[in-house]
Amino acid sequence: MGIVAVLMLPLLLLGISGLLFIYQEASRLWSKSAVQNKVVVITDAISGLGKECAQVFHAGGARLVLCGKNWEGLESLYATLTSVADPSKQTFTPKLVLLDLSDISCVQDVAKEVLDCYGCVDILINNASVKVKGPAHKISLELDKKIMDANYFGPITFTKVLLPNMISRRTGQIVLINNIQAKFGIPFRTAYAASKHAVMGFFDCLRAEVEEYDVVVSTVSPTFIRSYHVYPEQRNWESSICKFFCRKPAYGVHPVEVAEEVMRTVRRKKQEVFMANPIPKAAVFIRTFFPEFFFAVVACGVKEKLNVPEEG
Repeated sequence: MGIVAVLMLPLLLLGISGLLFIYQEASRLWSKSAVQNKVVVITDAISGLGKECAQVFHAGGARLVLCGKNWEGLESLYATLTSVADPSKQTFTPKLVLLDLSDISCVQDVAKEVLDCYGCVDILINNASVKVKGPAHKISLELDKKIMDANYFGPITFTKVLLPNMISRRTGQIVLINNIQAKFGIPFRTAYAASKHAVMGFFDCLRAEVEEYDVVVSTVSPTFIRSYHVYPEQRNWESSICKFFCRKPAYGVHPVEVAEEVMRTVRRKKQEVFMANPIPKAAVFIRTFFPEFFFAVVACGVKEKLNVPEEG
């Protein structure tokens, strides 16, 4: 009996590991089948996250429409996708579309061009985002407006043109890639945080409005999305904030991880995903129920930054 008892534990662990592996493989295959033959539009496809989303959805057999404001970047992404495509699996040649969401005058025309291409859009991934850092009194109103155009008016204009088609077909999903700053603002990001709050408010309202038409609105909000080769400088206030709020210590969430979460969100039709470790989740809770304490802590961080002499 003693030998049997000793052997039972490793066998049990081996069985659990096997079941987990089978579940993960089945989930991966299910995720890909969920977008097979679906028309998927990705804005800012040439960004780090945009490229990863493009690869995940292309491998899943989606009919991709890749939008970006740089034609060379789009062509490079196109070459990458076609070169790594598995010949044994059905994939579709992506369509490339020039789109600068900060140029509101052309957004409607581009959206109509996308509809003319395939006749419908099944999944829209609003990924484009422009950032700016600096004290509020040093950021011009012109720059504030540019940030709002790119992060708010651009995505909602694009969405409004595609939405009637989804409503009439009674199917579709809109995914907004947002940020933790839609939950609470971080100092020296006034314009960026304001745009993220605004776009989150729009899509939260839209979600309720289109539910009866079976159109799903999803938001995926990571803390920070890290760059491939750029890391925050050590021993400064900004890197401390990044370490505090990031899901992965020091350098944020990798674009691959976010892209995989976007795929899961599409497959499971989740309404909201907040990619964060317990600390930023606790910060959101404190901001909601103990705002004075939260503001005091953030203000202390700002004072520390202002008291540190700038290098150079």
